[in-house]
Amino acid sequence: METISVILERAQQRAKEMDLSYKGALLPIEALTLLQATPSAKLVDVRSKAEWDWVGRIPGAIEIEWQSYPGMQANSNFQTYFSGQIDKEAFVMFICRTGGRSHQAAIAISELGYSNCYNILEGFEGDRDAKGHRGTKEGWKAAGLPWIQK
Repeated sequence: METISVILERAQQRAKEMDLSYKGALLPIEALTLLQATPSAKLVDVRSKAEWDWVGRIPGAIEIEWQSYPGMQANSNFQTYFSGQIDKEAFVMFICRTGGRSHQAAIAISELGYSNCYNILEGFEGDRDAKGHRGTKEGWKAAGLPWIQK
């Protein structure tokens, strides 16, 4: 198993290579390793309530919609909900379906003065496979990481 410092160094290097304004970019398995090794780490799932209900949830994740279904309107209270639950010193990882909304959330929260923001690349479901299905070739689900569906 890789050490926390190796994972963080690689994630921070990715952020530099990708010219990101937040601290780092993680693969799903790296994010789970950090969650398990760092009890104070926060995983923030920014997908919509519909996605949590219909596609699946990550146990223990803090759920704050970045956009709301239907219509995918921006959640004007996102930053307020976030800052009401998470300290500025916290180690925070963001996840969405494929990594786009979580990237936007990581930028927005970094701009609020949170300095330990990481995006989870590939997201919960990742890109579509050859048959047009998500969750089979990359992402949290495809990696076989913990999730539930109600």
